[in-house]
Amino acid sequence: MTEILLLLCGVFYAVLCVFSIVTGLIYASGKKELNPLELSEKFMERLSDPEKRKKFTVNMGWVTFAVGIVQGLTAYAIFRRGSAPLYALALGFTLFSIASVAVKLKGKLNLFPLLKCAAYLAILLVLLLGSTRALFFA
Repeated sequence: MTEILLLLCGVFYAVLCVFSIVTGLIYASGKKELNPLELSEKFMERLSDPEKRKKFTVNMGWVTFAVGIVQGLTAYAIFRRGSAPLYALALGFTLFSIASVAVKLKGKLNLFPLLKCAAYLAILLVLLLGSTRALFFA
């Protein structure tokens, strides 16, 4: 059962990788504005100037693209579970993702970030169970 759950975690990160790379390139090209669901209302207020918002969107596009690359590496790490450094990458990026979503929430109850946080927590649990199994039952 752990193997199937780990496979699903890897697939989740692989899908996120493609989504983030494509979305990042769209934002970086200036063809689309940032999704307000991802940012707090206060932050959106600070970006009320269209030029500032456009520049920020382009910069965040490149950040999103880079995150997509790391998500791809994380998917690879999960699929290749034999290497401790790769597994540490998967665990570390999942912890980073949880912290990132928590910072974005900042007391705001929004369904989209809450679902992302729940997904990352579930992945973290599966990764921890998988690493425990690999360490103690190999």
